[in-house]
Amino acid sequence: MQAQMLEGGFAEAPRDAAIAFRAAMRAMAMPGTIETLTGAAGPAPLSPAACVLVLTLCDPDTPIHLAGAHDAQDVREWITFHTGAPFVAADQAMFALGSWEALAPHQDYAIGTAEYPDRAATLIVEMPALAAQGACLSGPGIEVEAHLTVPDIAFSQANARLYPLGVDMFLTHGNRVAALPRSTQVR
Repeated sequence: MQAQMLEGGFAEAPRDAAIAFRAAMRAMAMPGTIETLTGAAGPAPLSPAACVLVLTLCDPDTPIHLAGAHDAQDVREWITFHTGAPFVAADQAMFALGSWEALAPHQDYAIGTAEYPDRAATLIVEMPALAAQGACLSGPGIEVEAHLTVPDIAFSQANARLYPLGVDMFLTHGNRVAALPRSTQVR
């Protein structure tokens, strides 16, 4: 394992993870809100926000799927060293990481079951841009409406129709993150 894989984790892991977890949960609780995540840096093509999410949400009990350019040896070694998360196929993943295109086919991810809707996958989508503009969002956590750059409006609409089943998404770009939970209506 190269020395660079040992770097890029949280400087003060308990404190940094707690701050990051609160920011990620704020983003999920208030869809359309863009939060800043800092404190971690992994190998390319991982964005700083995606690194922070992986360090905060993954551990040896949370299988992750890497898609496209993110399925690289450097990325695998970095995630293994810092989290111990096992790598799995898309249909077995609790988390999946990659660009929207690389994560396809999107119907391969677990959407939960009627008995256990929490057994759905969460996609960490690396976006080319992330802004509070574009698709109109409504639903839980949104007072009236919010706007957000989303990767695929039609998929998001179909995903919301599955509620309480469906996937949740974190959208990342640079050190910014927003969330699109399955309960959010998109138009």
